Amino acid sequence: MDSLNALERLFARLSQDNPCWRYQPDSDWPSPCEGDGRWHPVKRDTPADFTGLEAALGLTLHPSIKAYFGHYFMEYLKVSHARGEVELLGAWNEQDFERLQQNLIGHVLMKRRLNQPVTLFIACTDDDNFMLSVDNQSGEVVLEPVGQPAQDVLAPSLAAFLDSLTESPS
Repeated sequence: MDSLNALERLFARLSQDNPCWRYQPDSDWPSPCEGDGRWHPVKRDTPADFTGLEAALGLTLHPSIKAYFGHYFMEYLKVSHARGEVELLGAWNEQDFERLQQNLIGHVLMKRRLNQPVTLFIACTDDDNFMLSVDNQSGEVVLEPVGQPAQDVLAPSLAAFLDSLTESPS
């Protein structure tokens, strides 16, 4: 649950007037996060269930991934890291959570097909050729080129990574 606590600390330290909270309402894609021109993270009443995804893949997800994706509905969150701008991924609503799980399954199947260690993506970078992922074995946050093995370890854990993030200037 360290990653859940770190996510909540990140929400708390971002100023409410930061542009990262703005969103464009879409009547066809409602969310419990919608508000007054700004979105707000909404804690789920019951954490999301990943047993179907785990059964489909025949693996147990790293606990930090389940804590990160399973406890809040949220919009993508643009923040800064020492290596550049990142956009943390999240699920906007229940349908988006289902889509996220399908994308995670596709990502893991690709990693297996390429005989690479299993990672699970958590963020986009300002370079479309790279993503940030959690190594499912170690829990480390890694920078990985799309379709290739991880290049660099950015943090020893998802909690440490989230704690290192700051407000994005834009």
